[in-house]
Amino acid sequence: MIEYRQISKTFDDGTQAVREFDLTIPSRTTTVFVGSSGCGKTTLLRMVNRMVDPSVGQVLIDDEDVATRNKVELRRSIGYVMQHAGLLPHRTVVDNVATVLRLNGVGKTQAHERALEVLTTVGLEESHARRYPSQLSGGQQQRVGVARGLAADPNILLMDEPFGAVDPIVREELQGELQRLQRELDKTIVFVTHDIDEAFALGDQIVILKKGGEIAQVGAPADILAAPADDFVRSFVGLDKATRTLRVEERDGRSLVVDGNGRATGVLA
Repeated sequence: MIEYRQISKTFDDGTQAVREFDLTIPSRTTTVFVGSSGCGKTTLLRMVNRMVDPSVGQVLIDDEDVATRNKVELRRSIGYVMQHAGLLPHRTVVDNVATVLRLNGVGKTQAHERALEVLTTVGLEESHARRYPSQLSGGQQQRVGVARGLAADPNILLMDEPFGAVDPIVREELQGELQRLQRELDKTIVFVTHDIDEAFALGDQIVILKKGGEIAQVGAPADILAAPADDFVRSFVGLDKATRTLRVEERDGRSLVVDGNGRATGVLA
């Protein structure tokens, strides 16, 4: 479990990124921070592995204040996946995935065996292992990034807009892979995105943020759609748009799902 207790963060230039933030992230679930640029979502994510330290307050993992942990050891115990994958261009895929394992003292042979195993887990064939990042597509690079984050089998996986740089089709594929991985591996995932549809697709718990890290609403996707907290949330999730307002119509003996513009979006089975 991850807890934020009365967290505030003011940077050296005087910018207050987060103010008096409280939240509990349950174990073995996916929590998504979603909001526009400047709302503090990446700052909050990076507080978990101490890439950013709060000015005030505590971040706890299983009741232990992360401020008491050695930064290097803490970061090596937590998976981290970023946009553009962040792969080392001069190292092969298998060496990229094995990076944290090698830093943790695992022998090269054992680290490579684990890297090959986790590459298979994220849907890449063993033939990709000896390639370099430049020889992979954007989607394949992101899969390698996820594999590297999972290689040391961390309990916590932090994902900072990991699918934001790929095209919509690949992005949807990667979202599906992440859903599958979570069903199989049961991690505590903290995911950052600016895309509310991505948040709804992936999150067990959605945290909608306003500027300054202010929580607009926290809840499951269905709860937020059913009862938005205010006009800001209603607008942010798109309930003021016809494409989000759906109804069921009977046509030719079939039950069609129709949006507010009268366009069919699906069929009820």
